[in-house]
Amino acid sequence: MARSRSSHRWLKEHFDDEFVRRAQAEGWRSRAVYKLQEINERDRLLKPGTTLVDLGAAPGGWSQYAARSLGERGRVLALDILPMDALAGVDFIQGDFREETVFAQLLATLAGTPVDLVISDMAPNTSGLKAVDQPKQMYLVELALDFARQTLRPGGDFLVKVFQGEGFDALLKDLRADFGSVATRKPKASRARSAELYLLARNFRS
Repeated sequence: MARSRSSHRWLKEHFDDEFVRRAQAEGWRSRAVYKLQEINERDRLLKPGTTLVDLGAAPGGWSQYAARSLGERGRVLALDILPMDALAGVDFIQGDFREETVFAQLLATLAGTPVDLVISDMAPNTSGLKAVDQPKQMYLVELALDFARQTLRPGGDFLVKVFQGEGFDALLKDLRADFGSVATRKPKASRARSAELYLLARNFRS
């Protein structure tokens, strides 16, 4: 079947992308790794001893970066509804974290270890229609926040991808009620035309 013009454009943009080329050359699973890297270098999220949970982890770029950064001085748990190839230093659970059995499996894997950091780069399959995509993204953000509230230790941090638009201001209000500080981040690896940005909420109040 012939590809559409839009898919040809996407493929050209993808393979011309400097971050795609860098990721391939440096052995990373996705270009998204550079988003987490930039935020981490600025905000020092990954410290020795950090236990983190990566929601929507597949194909594994963020987990891969976190595991390399922490080595044996931390712990990385990754969850996704999609399969993900094994990564050294990463415990992976495949399943929908909204399901009680999957959540119970995560808690069993943690074995009482407090979670220092929850990260989420989850995004829906987008249609290009903001009125459709925005509610889907906000739903994922709300799920990730609910998960963070249930698992973070007091003083823990939460990093989540959001789209600017309806529901954004209400989300900020919720985060400010639960965390000591909330900052926005737009890494260089986020495409300029994309509405995505990241919210970094720190110092969780349990």
